[in-house]
Amino acid sequence: MTTPRSWLPPSWAHPTRVAVTGDHHLRPMGPDDVDLDLPAVRASRDRLWGIYGQAWGWPPVELTREADIEDLAHHAAEIDAHESFLYGLFDAAETALLGCVYVDPPAKVGADADISWWVVESAVGSELEATLDAFVPAWITAAWPLEQPRYVGRDLTWQQWLALPDLLENA
Repeated sequence: MTTPRSWLPPSWAHPTRVAVTGDHHLRPMGPDDVDLDLPAVRASRDRLWGIYGQAWGWPPVELTREADIEDLAHHAAEIDAHESFLYGLFDAAETALLGCVYVDPPAKVGADADISWWVVESAVGSELEATLDAFVPAWITAAWPLEQPRYVGRDLTWQQWLALPDLLENA
């Protein structure tokens, strides 16, 4: 599938660091984040597979450091090209990755972006998770040039999302 070229205005600049709380922020991720990303994903792997596995085939059972570096490099290239965005949720000193936010062009009909997020196992049910759950839609509304963002796993289940027609079927 090709990414729609017009999903974001060419002159728009994506946020590079966004405060979520006084102690936490979002920023785009890349391969230099592997030492924080790999343990976060591995520790949350079963739950993440339950969320993203059917749709994305991620994360694999055995996520190697090399594969994670490649994945993060791919995300960084997509961010640079404004094709897709991966933001990490970090503590103030960036000693831990506490979750991720994905802002993607729509793969299915009915929206102008597909957005999802997760937190690490230790943050599930926490105040930080509740804050992120409230923060992401408000941030997207305030900072992103989107008219119909879709919050997959929130507005609709991943199963409902998978059942939607692919965007190219109607192109």
